[in-house]
Amino acid sequence: MTPRGFEATARTSSEARAVARTQTLIKGENGIGTVRKTTLPGGLRIVTETLPSVRSATFGIWAHVGSRDETPALNGATHYLEHLLFKGTTRRSALDISAAVDAVGGEMNAFTAKEYTCYYARVLDTDLPLAIDVVCDMLTGSLILEDDVNVERGAILEEIAMTEDDPGDCVHDLFAHTMFGDNALGRPVLGTVDTVNALTADRIRRFYKKHYDPTHLVVAAAGNVDHQKVVRQVRAAFEKAGALKDADAVPVAPRDGRRTIRTAGRVELLDRRTEQAHVVLGMPGLARTDERRWALGVLNTALGGGMSSRLFQEVREKRGLAYSVYSYTSGFADCGLFGVYAGCRPSQVHDVLKICRDELDHVAEHGLSDEEIGRAIGQLRGSTVLGLEDTGALMNRIGKSELCWGEQMSVDDMLTRIASVTPDDVRAVARDILGRRPSLSVIGPLKDKQAARLQDAVA
Repeated sequence: MTPRGFEATARTSSEARAVARTQTLIKGENGIGTVRKTTLPGGLRIVTETLPSVRSATFGIWAHVGSRDETPALNGATHYLEHLLFKGTTRRSALDISAAVDAVGGEMNAFTAKEYTCYYARVLDTDLPLAIDVVCDMLTGSLILEDDVNVERGAILEEIAMTEDDPGDCVHDLFAHTMFGDNALGRPVLGTVDTVNALTADRIRRFYKKHYDPTHLVVAAAGNVDHQKVVRQVRAAFEKAGALKDADAVPVAPRDGRRTIRTAGRVELLDRRTEQAHVVLGMPGLARTDERRWALGVLNTALGGGMSSRLFQEVREKRGLAYSVYSYTSGFADCGLFGVYAGCRPSQVHDVLKICRDELDHVAEHGLSDEEIGRAIGQLRGSTVLGLEDTGALMNRIGKSELCWGEQMSVDDMLTRIASVTPDDVRAVARDILGRRPSLSVIGPLKDKQAARLQDAVA
């Protein structure tokens, strides 16, 4: 008997083709915005969001693997593998992969994060079957040849060098290391020159086989798509590759929160001959499943999320000490970060740090005004909706939600959660987060006396 709320799909005469389970997770009006999920025998999950009013579709596959899953010796393997899946399969060469999508005017790319990896293609709705076939082929049929590993090593080393040449980007990697130390979360997603040079084709192949079976994958499609057609096409592609062998396999659960990591009061300085000093001052934040994340989002917006925010007004508008200054949050399965970034002249570092530290301390002790909180709630609600206006953003939302939370939340529900944040909620999370001793990361031309003074900035 089929459980309530589910539909039995893909019935065939063959017992090997077991019944898939389909559920409507979010019911849209007239089918618009409807989110459906099918779990195939073999543990592959497929989620779609239907938007009939557009002529495009974005198709992606999310893998439950990121740099956090690497040992120190494998640092950079997840990102390396991301590159290699574009290098060819049993059916297509690297040129065939790129030419197929280019020929229909589509866009194709991938990204690696600390806890997941995503491969995607955005095409006209009529070309969605092509995108499904190409991306599924990449994920299930990658060859990972030694020659390709050696060629791509050079491209990845150049990518590392490019990041090193951008201190405004590099300082965030430094801050992760400052906060987490020699932990997988503290190591760079790209790896280092030494770890990338040490990775072999055999080690990467083993990593691929361990982390890219269907139970670790979530397929997501958004736009002018038909759920059942997507399911049939994806299933056919995976079965053709022999990737759905174990009909009893179940999807891996979202990461749990048992390994909370907290640090405070650490300082890391990197002396570079740059025109600006790049600074990140921050402290432990919240895990992505923490119910207080909505209040933290409002706090972050009010502190450094726009031109009317406290930090922007105090550092840039009133004193002209920095061009770029903002705050941000990062949430992981078991912990998080809250940070404030500023880029300024080296001679102004101490003034910028004092202002930022004073503002954080003031908000921790006294909170934000009701007016600031109301403005931040409105800004956050608006940016949430505006950020979901294309099919790529919709695909990201439903794919990441399934992989990281195991559930879906409608946009209306998200807006309701933001609107329900109270001033007391924001003040409570401000006391908890901003009241902690901060850590500090700085990249720039630092003199010895400056470095000594910076150590006092987090005392």
